[in-house]
Amino acid sequence: MLDSDYPGQQCSIARALEVVGERWTLLVLRDVFLGLHRFDELIASLGVTRTVLTHRLRKLVDEGVLERSRYQERPERFSYHTTEKGRALLPALMGLMRWGDAYYAGPAGPPRLLLHRGCGGALTDTQTCGRCAAAVGFDEVDAPLGPSFVASAAGTHGRAGRS
Repeated sequence: MLDSDYPGQQCSIARALEVVGERWTLLVLRDVFLGLHRFDELIASLGVTRTVLTHRLRKLVDEGVLERSRYQERPERFSYHTTEKGRALLPALMGLMRWGDAYYAGPAGPPRLLLHRGCGGALTDTQTCGRCAAAVGFDEVDAPLGPSFVASAAGTHGRAGRS
């Protein structure tokens, strides 16, 4: 098993991996970006154990990538939302998604689309709208189900947040 840190590495990639490089962490962030904010929603979407999700959320909160806010007192329940630091990861996640779409999407196409909420145009690699050329911010991105997710949904028990 690999260590979770990279001692002696004077590299920003290594330092970033110390925060987001554990298995499930980027998928947790993906689901939060897609609008899943409650612990039970994340469990249902990811299919991860409660212990693993608890550890990943705690690390992301401790690192200032997510913020935790109470939405219920009895029993105590929390929701998780991206901070400015977390929203800064969106271009990296979108790039990883595009790479996965290019090399691993099924024959029907990508499982999710990235669209400009303002006009419905597809986002480009530079996070601008391919239709209206506007720079698209975090709050202006829609990520509806894509053709391969829709094509496979009939034969699977697909979870809402998976892509």
